Amino acid sequence: MSDVLSIDPRTGEPQGRVAAESTAEDVDEAVRAAAAAGAALRDRAARADLLRTAAAFLEKNGEEIIATADAESALGRVRLTGELARTCYQLRAFGDVVEAGAYLDVIIDHADPQAQPAPRPDLRRYKVPLGVVAVFAASNFPLAFSVPGGDTASALAAGCPVVVKAHPDHPATSILCARILRSAAAEVGLPEDVVRLVHGFDAGPELVRHPLTAAVGFTGSVRGGRALFDIASSRPRPIPFHGELGSLNPVVVTARAAATRADEIGAGLAASYTLGMGQFCVKPGLVLLPAGPAGDAVTRAVVTASVPSGPLLDPRMRTAFLAGVRSRAALPGVTESLDAGEAGDDGTPLAIRPGVLTVAASRLAEGEAHRELLEECFGPVTVLVRYGSPAERDAVLDALPGNLTATVHLAADERDDAAADLVAGLSEIAGRVVVDGWPTGVTVAPAMQHGGPYPASTSGSTSVGSTAIERWLRPVCYQNTPDPLLPPELRETNPLGLPRVVDGVPTTA
Repeated sequence: MSDVLSIDPRTGEPQGRVAAESTAEDVDEAVRAAAAAGAALRDRAARADLLRTAAAFLEKNGEEIIATADAESALGRVRLTGELARTCYQLRAFGDVVEAGAYLDVIIDHADPQAQPAPRPDLRRYKVPLGVVAVFAASNFPLAFSVPGGDTASALAAGCPVVVKAHPDHPATSILCARILRSAAAEVGLPEDVVRLVHGFDAGPELVRHPLTAAVGFTGSVRGGRALFDIASSRPRPIPFHGELGSLNPVVVTARAAATRADEIGAGLAASYTLGMGQFCVKPGLVLLPAGPAGDAVTRAVVTASVPSGPLLDPRMRTAFLAGVRSRAALPGVTESLDAGEAGDDGTPLAIRPGVLTVAASRLAEGEAHRELLEECFGPVTVLVRYGSPAERDAVLDALPGNLTATVHLAADERDDAAADLVAGLSEIAGRVVVDGWPTGVTVAPAMQHGGPYPASTSGSTSVGSTAIERWLRPVCYQNTPDPLLPPELRETNPLGLPRVVDGVPTTA
């Protein structure tokens, strides 16, 4: 049994053993315990209470959480303070969702013997939880996309117990947050095992294969996510795999926008692609910029902006980042407008510098030679693709895989049919389209979509916002069922006061 170590990303030095890697037996015990605790989550009031109590407990332990997470991520107190606030907000938001009950999507169609083309029986439909959800914590958000993050919050809100596979970059933070969530469960009278935690590389596949695992939430690499997705799909009983895998998040700058807003766009891009040392899933990694003087002005504004140096989340990511930039920079026709590389001159031995690569759009049409430029490079680097015409620009867009976001920067008066067509085209390759802004920063709101065509994600769902709860539910319809035998949510008198649609009419009666 191997030790799980907490590593300081600033130095690469171990900070001590925090746990042991979970064996297959450990995973089996965790999933079975979570499944046994699931019945207690049928109580919607208790679920809402759990989510709000968890937020309060996390806030109460905020100093310890932030210190522990910073020691394992080097993300800094300011960033982690904001992330903790977001984590607590989304827990409370899902508490409100549970209490309101609209997510149950109750629909009642009364019997109608006169219905055409055939008589209609009494039909009543609502949504029920899937069962145990396996959550894979993300490396880049040790709170908001980890143990207490959106996947866990939405699964618990749906009534699903959770087994979290801790990320090796922040095991101590994961243990601390899991303990707090389990304490919150006990506080409101629920079994602590509605939240369980496992560690280690081998625990991941075991968790996905377990016959009592009903669904998976994953945020991570294309390679790792696709391997787990294939396991989920090839099980004797396949299960939903909601994975967020990778995204270039392309940005289009029109010629008129470059001519009128060069400094603003360049400064905004520099701030966006280096935010969090480029370790955001929505980092703009490829920017389509017009050739010529206007595009040159945007490039100057990007490369002359003040950008930070610092460590990445772990030494492995640092090595992969540096190798990825070197490999891309060596491609024919690619130049380094801003050299990425090792920094280490600020007292942080593993610090790196951000970089900017530039290439002509025509190079990307030459086949597989430049395919690497259309793949995500995790870390603070972006690729400026200089296009000579809208046709060259659109050819690059047509070659892109699916993305979480796509952004367009327009001139102030650019609101014509061509601009509308461009915006509409971007919606074909991304789950969120941003106009005259930057994709970094994902608002937790009901209308948010954080997911996109493959490989951005493996399903059409979102992992952010209230509709994330839909991933962990399935519909059930009751036909001609006597009222006393129906679940309370579907009974004729609506004893729970739920919003529902009755014979096509929305009502709470």
